[in-house]
Amino acid sequence: MSRTLLNFWLDTTMLVLFLAWLWLAFVVRFVFPPGTLAEGWLLWGLTYDQWFEFEFWALCVFALAVLIHIMLHWTWVCGVITSRLLRSRDGTKRQWTDGERTLFGVGLMVVLFNVLGLAFAAAMLMVQQPGM
Repeated sequence: MSRTLLNFWLDTTMLVLFLAWLWLAFVVRFVFPPGTLAEGWLLWGLTYDQWFEFEFWALCVFALAVLIHIMLHWTWVCGVITSRLLRSRDGTKRQWTDGERTLFGVGLMVVLFNVLGLAFAAAMLMVQQPGM
């Protein structure tokens, strides 16, 4: 399969996943009452919690597709960063090797996942139970 065709099908898949995620979010937000009041409500035999679970997994699959999309365009991303943001001291464009791009990408992913993990840990530590 050509790179162009791969990108086309990935982008098409991302569009379908995004629309599914959007539809699920609207169902959870506007069809059901708020989560605390949704006990016993059903849509097509599924509870609020089950629809919310579908929404979460749709988000996860969409995020995976976005990650793959970024990986397939990593050379372009690095090119934009180096040509627009990171110039040499004399103002010329800097060319990165494949190894440098890989290290930059892995480092960026480590930083981003650590920030997300720290934010999640902060939420877990600061959540308040009823009556406390």
